[in-house]
Amino acid sequence: MKKVLFASTALIATASVAAAEVKFSGYGRFGIGYLEDRTGVVTNFNTGQPVITGTGTTATTVTTGSGAASTTTTTNTTTVSTDETILVSRFRLNIDGIAETDGGVRFEARVRLQADENAGNGEANAAGLNGARFSVIYGGLRVDAGNVAGSFDNLANYYGNEPGLENFIGQYSGVDYDFLGYSSTGSGSNAVFFQYAVGDFAFGASYDQATFGLNGVADSADRWDISFTYSFNNFTAAVAYGETSAIGDVVEKQSLAVLTLGAEFGDFSGTIFVADDDVADEDLNGTAYGLSAAYNVGAATTLTFAYGDGSADNDTQQYGIGAIYDLGGGASLRGGIGQSKAGDGDSRLRADFGAQFNF
Repeated sequence: MKKVLFASTALIATASVAAAEVKFSGYGRFGIGYLEDRTGVVTNFNTGQPVITGTGTTATTVTTGSGAASTTTTTNTTTVSTDETILVSRFRLNIDGIAETDGGVRFEARVRLQADENAGNGEANAAGLNGARFSVIYGGLRVDAGNVAGSFDNLANYYGNEPGLENFIGQYSGVDYDFLGYSSTGSGSNAVFFQYAVGDFAFGASYDQATFGLNGVADSADRWDISFTYSFNNFTAAVAYGETSAIGDVVEKQSLAVLTLGAEFGDFSGTIFVADDDVADEDLNGTAYGLSAAYNVGAATTLTFAYGDGSADNDTQQYGIGAIYDLGGGASLRGGIGQSKAGDGDSRLRADFGAQFNF
């Protein structure tokens, strides 16, 4: 009887494994990155200071020379100018669990393992798993739950062509609204995203619950967004709108509206971006606009360009160019150079170059 029971259990387990699938995908990149006037948080040594006690602070006493008086050194952290040129890197591994019913309903779950450099001080960061995303897909219908990307993050041509190994220049730089986005290194928002595509049309929407305290009483700052996409001939047009509820009289209601247009003609592709955001900081309210382009020069080289700006006093302006050289087998050499500045601040030059390989 035990043998029969063990055999039945093994058969069930084998059938379960056969009906499911686990997939791995991702990419790695590494190279050199330059940022003018780079600053970062580093360990700070205060010499000859009184002993400081408290979380995150340590103190040591150092005696210099025979019979010399002791000197107290305290350590904490501070923001300072760091190396302008550093090693940049990223390792990203997507882990997808997939199962499909006899009726064709597809269930998916994803977590992402990712490690990047610390862009402030040039040191390495440890890899870690992010929050999980769960999906149900049937025909043109898709529903995501958990750590999801909302309508803006999923919007066609929102990001356009981003030059550089690190994609550090974007046509969207003038947008200051905090929309629902997928988090690669954190837990993300526990939200829901819905998308339905039929023919040349697609509709998307997301909803993210959030509860805050206002004078000891619960108050919500839920956010939602919707999007519509239409593809025709060589063009794709998309529009999205979203809002975040106010928190009493402390934070006003915020909103974002975006229109994108993308086109492809042979070796050329380009995008146009226009947005209007209404956020809590009046110096960031206004119209954001930008454009991007990519052009294939021969079979292996692609040139990229992006420009982004906004009408608000403190909006971020970015522009730059890049190049990609395809090495085959999912590997490529990539680099870019560009400028960035916020409001009336000084422009900062940024550049990078390195290799990326997909797997």
